[in-house]
Amino acid sequence: MDVVDLCSELNDFTEAALEAHLSGNQQCSGPSAYRCEECGDSIPEARRQALPGTQHCAPCKSALENLSKRGLR
Repeated sequence: MDVVDLCSELNDFTEAALEAHLSGNQQCSGPSAYRCEECGDSIPEARRQALPGTQHCAPCKSALENLSKRGLR
């Protein structure tokens, strides 16, 4: 493997990681919030357990994803 091949592989990996990060497809990890960062309502325990690291309630997450798809957030 030469330097050109190595750089190409690293560039492909970097682009894929950036795309995954920007698309929001990466799963969060860590402690979940007890209250939604957007509206302040409590996040149900079932959601907190199912999605570790969640910071938003289901309605706010859905609204934020819709805004993101439109390019508004």
